[in-house]
Amino acid sequence: MVLLSRRAGILASLCFLAAGMVLAEDWKTATTLAGVNLNGLSAKQKADVLKILREQNCSCGCSMKMAQCRVEDPACSYSTGLAATVIQAIKDGKTPDQAIEAANTSRFGGNHANRMLEDPVTVPVAGSPMTGPASAPVTIVEFSDFQCPYCIQAVPELTALLRVFPKQLKLIFKQFPLEIHSDAYRAATAALAAQKQGKFWEMHNALFDHHYDLSLESILRIGKDLKLDEGRLERDMESKEVREILAKDVQDGNTAGVEGTPTIFINGQRYNGHIQLSFLRPLIDAELKKGTKEETASR
Repeated sequence: MVLLSRRAGILASLCFLAAGMVLAEDWKTATTLAGVNLNGLSAKQKADVLKILREQNCSCGCSMKMAQCRVEDPACSYSTGLAATVIQAIKDGKTPDQAIEAANTSRFGGNHANRMLEDPVTVPVAGSPMTGPASAPVTIVEFSDFQCPYCIQAVPELTALLRVFPKQLKLIFKQFPLEIHSDAYRAATAALAAQKQGKFWEMHNALFDHHYDLSLESILRIGKDLKLDEGRLERDMESKEVREILAKDVQDGNTAGVEGTPTIFINGQRYNGHIQLSFLRPLIDAELKKGTKEETASR
């Protein structure tokens, strides 16, 4: 029995290692990459784009090729932006070398990248759901999609961050449902409708917990479990008011440069790293120190 268990463990380890090796190689052969839209390109143009993405480095400082970054770090805004720039250049009839030059000189290129936090922008948040003290000196604005697997992974990390900084940090949520997720728009309307009954965050948590089934029936069951007025919930989901709020969130995200989900802004500065507690904690500490210095200087 022990021998069989050891053998099973060895086999499991070998399978895990093999799976990791396959994943590592996928970016070299994959013809579809997360966040890379090759629609409208000819076969030759697609081949040119993929060759560039497999051979050119991402500018985010990860030391990976662009294609590898899209596979292993789909939330990276730099590889997303670089890929989009390359595709547009190829569509415009540029040569591969010219497309590479266009990417390098874009705002995602080496001269502008390697910045964990970008220059601050104004992100409208009036009326958006918030958790944490209203007077907190650090604000995180999150653009998210209830069906996005990376948004799902971000939830516990941001929750942990709020626990580390209970008085210094607040989180504001804005809707950014992606077209590639068939139920994300419906879920976004449900969250906004629940907000009208004072239970946004309860619905937020439940939608992420039930991300595998965001049908109307499932959402109404969630509403019942949360003791919401189900009839009002369904009516508000279809209301002009809720849909206009959702459209405004998406417009705000587009204006701020959101290109995928999840995207967060820390005191207005877009964050370009992993949404993990270990990466975010030092940045929040730095923002708090910055605020202390500015307050001292103004006295």
